[in-house]
Amino acid sequence: MSDVTTSDSRSTWRRLTEGGTTVDFVGRRRRAFIASGVVLLVAVVSLFAQGLNLGIDFKGGVVWEVPSAQLSIDEARSVLASQGVDASSAKIQTLSGGGDQRLRIQVSDQSDEVRSAVRAELAARGGVDLDEVSVSSVSSSWGRSITEKAVRALVVFFVILSLFIAWRFEWRMAVGAFAAIVHDIVVTVGVYSLLGLEVSPATVVAFLTILGYSLYDTIVVFDKVRDTSERFAGARVAYADHVNVGLNRVLFRSLNTTVTTLVPVVSMLVVGAQLLGAVALRDFAVALAIGLLAGTYSSVFIAAPLVSVLKEREPKYRSLRGDHATGEALARLMSQGPAALKHEHIRPTADGQAPARRLDPTAVLTHPPRPRKKRRG
Repeated sequence: MSDVTTSDSRSTWRRLTEGGTTVDFVGRRRRAFIASGVVLLVAVVSLFAQGLNLGIDFKGGVVWEVPSAQLSIDEARSVLASQGVDASSAKIQTLSGGGDQRLRIQVSDQSDEVRSAVRAELAARGGVDLDEVSVSSVSSSWGRSITEKAVRALVVFFVILSLFIAWRFEWRMAVGAFAAIVHDIVVTVGVYSLLGLEVSPATVVAFLTILGYSLYDTIVVFDKVRDTSERFAGARVAYADHVNVGLNRVLFRSLNTTVTTLVPVVSMLVVGAQLLGAVALRDFAVALAIGLLAGTYSSVFIAAPLVSVLKEREPKYRSLRGDHATGEALARLMSQGPAALKHEHIRPTADGQAPARRLDPTAVLTHPPRPRKKRRG
């Protein structure tokens, strides 16, 4: 029997907004896993090779801020050297906001005499009053305390998360959610390491915020996959079909949530960091932006496909592994349910992708015909 195909004349945007896309997420899981593996490997190597650029709150030290209208970075280094401070390891940044520019000079911890002498010389070189030069000192013990508390909170979060998802859904989904969150954290931290971005307390808060967002997006995906499984209950359908249908149904919601969340984050970067010169907002917004993008990706391409891998090992779905609907068959499955597919075993192609199932136009009955009664002799 020849294949029966259906055509969808709707535009891509309309199909996306109406949950009518037919993306084979499970069929692309191998490429997604490989891509994520490469990114994670680069992130881990960078963390071990060059580590993180920890801010003063974690390393401890002294920070001076001075208006920089008449003071250059080289002059600031010469001021440090004249007072016996190692200028080569000093971190000097130019901050702008509200039409003014300031130099932010950070060095390791110094004595009170050195702090006062550097402050006085910066004021003299910059042609400003002594009160306009601020100086602050932070002990490294405070940063260690914050780090330890953040790690403890992270461990408790993971334990509670795993128990809740295992109870509310199943343990396979708990594994998928855990893998997605670890993926998001490592990617975000790896980007900070690669780009040399400063890790501040605001960054730690952003990391913890990322966990909540990633978990929310993953739970939304799992809930839609579970609804699809309930809809397909009793039908001989591969679990990859459950995942693909659920993901295509929720794809626009995930993308829409990410875009609307990124708008205020970008506003913090442009208005808060660039125009107002709020460094804390910049640290917070950069971590959030990276985490939001990673969280959306991991929910769709890591968490749900990983659950599919685990579920396909069950006896109920093992024989159907690699036999899932794609293309027009997936569109028919989404619109009409499992009755629209002719269930037959199809071997995957050479590249590991499952071919599109044939559509059976006569498969509209959800039960076999009744047998005829025998005539009495």
